[in-house]
Amino acid sequence: MGKLIRESILKNLGGSKDLPEVEIALEDLDDSASVSGVVFSTDSYVVQPLFFPGGDIGSLAVAGTVNDLSVVGADPAAISCALILQEGFPIEDLETVLKSMSDTCKLAGVPVVTGDTKVVERGAMDGIFVNTSGIGFGGERLERNIEVVKRFREFNENWIKDSNVRDGDVIIVSGTMGDHGVTILSKREGYGFEGAVESDIYPLNKMISLGLEEGGIAAMKDPTRGGLANCLNEWSEKSKVGILIREENIPMTEGVTSACEMLGMDPLTIGNEGKVAIAVVKEKAQDVLEVLHGTEPGMKAAIIGEARGDINGVVMETLVGGKRIVDMPAGDPVPRIC
Repeated sequence: MGKLIRESILKNLGGSKDLPEVEIALEDLDDSASVSGVVFSTDSYVVQPLFFPGGDIGSLAVAGTVNDLSVVGADPAAISCALILQEGFPIEDLETVLKSMSDTCKLAGVPVVTGDTKVVERGAMDGIFVNTSGIGFGGERLERNIEVVKRFREFNENWIKDSNVRDGDVIIVSGTMGDHGVTILSKREGYGFEGAVESDIYPLNKMISLGLEEGGIAAMKDPTRGGLANCLNEWSEKSKVGILIREENIPMTEGVTSACEMLGMDPLTIGNEGKVAIAVVKEKAQDVLEVLHGTEPGMKAAIIGEARGDINGVVMETLVGGKRIVDMPAGDPVPRIC
């Protein structure tokens, strides 16, 4: 996927980085773009199965777009919804998906304001695909957050970007890792872990707003496809700084741990849909952590490591006392989780 994006997509569609009105460009490969102060993001959802413990393709689509807007520091304002339906898709299932979207919109406080619907012939797809796009804007909380960061170190950006991590920043995750990916895999393949784990789908904009109000956040990213390993490696590569994490501090449910041990999978490469990784200046790390603990999606938030200028890439101190390199995932261990 990385090669496809770099060698085909960016080669043909790149160039916006040179435009003065573009603050976060396609080439930045952040979760959202920013043009003339408007933050914009889009995502398409092809998850299989459509319904699973903890959510469905509808709640996933809304939360995913809301979170992509939020992690660059924007307040999500509105989203669009485009539906591609296969001929014969049950109306009852469509109603369930739309009800989930409505409930998640209400939870986030972000409405659907426009959309599109297409129907394709039988056999062309798996029933329903959903595309959601969203817009958002910066505000007083983002400005306050950046002011707090500047009290403790140099910071020259107007948005929260992947390239903002610096030596000494503390790394926080807002909750347990791997829940969504393991849930999808178990439901799809019939492994039976659903009773021990369910998807973590959740719109995080309100929690993130509280974190920005506290201040000190330099970077945020929702560790979706490729999980925490992909997220941290992107930070390290774009920010040109090493990251050290500690295995014992990474929150994880027993269900995810057991499933990954049985299947021989690395839980750090498993996707999440209701969690965020946050890089915070060290002086504000405990304050931001306490704010997260006061919210429903952040109750199990934890400090897992820090950015280090004296190491290369991402390194993890293991439970047995050694160290191992956490590589960028070579492939997608659980395809079609979103």
